[in-house]
Amino acid sequence: MPYFFGIGLHVIIAIFFAVHAMRNGQGIYWLFILFAFPMLGSIVYFFAIYLPSLRQSRGARVATQAITQFVDPNRALREARAAFDRAPTVQHRMRLGDALLAAGNAREALEHFQAAANGPFANDPALLLGLARSQFALSDYTAADATLANLFSVNPQARNQGEPALLYARTLAALGAPGTRAAFEQALTCASDVAPRCLFADWLAVQPDDADRQHAESLYAEIVQDARHWPRHAREHNREWLQRAQTALASGATRR
Repeated sequence: MPYFFGIGLHVIIAIFFAVHAMRNGQGIYWLFILFAFPMLGSIVYFFAIYLPSLRQSRGARVATQAITQFVDPNRALREARAAFDRAPTVQHRMRLGDALLAAGNAREALEHFQAAANGPFANDPALLLGLARSQFALSDYTAADATLANLFSVNPQARNQGEPALLYARTLAALGAPGTRAAFEQALTCASDVAPRCLFADWLAVQPDDADRQHAESLYAEIVQDARHWPRHAREHNREWLQRAQTALASGATRR
């Protein structure tokens, strides 16, 4: 009986790794290795392919970042500042600006992005996005709008990228500008998480039209419903938006 159990366990493990190999475009030879060499093939695949893929996955990166932030919350900023002090290049300045933004110091971040923008890299898309993020964080929405317009001019593809698309929608919403609805709808098409859906619902919830408020309620409900099927890393990543959706539904924020 233990012998047959061992065979069954090997088959289950091999099938699991075989599915992983096919989904991730690994060579067909892995199927031969997995099933021709009991257990040994699975062990080799685990260390050669599966374990490295876990380390590179979004969930692993999110978990690693969360642990690092908890243990040493100032590490990224400290390292970025040290790198800039050693070599004050534009790249290091932008890295420091991003770290400052993440640490909640938008004022100093803005200074670094503005300094970087006064040079040959003035039209660098990453620099312009960092500058717009800093301006938005400081509630300078008019400046953020102008910077994003410049970004979309030099890099039209940015309109179809999640972060700049959502930032543009939020900027228009803060300005009460025409085109806010279309901007949020565009952000939804290139979203990698539920932030655009929740923020769009927040905007719809305060509109005077009953249809908009009903749409907001449906978006909040979708987030809560979808969250039941999220893997752990997705739930952690979207925790803020899930809580906002639950709170909005519980408080009846979409009804007046």
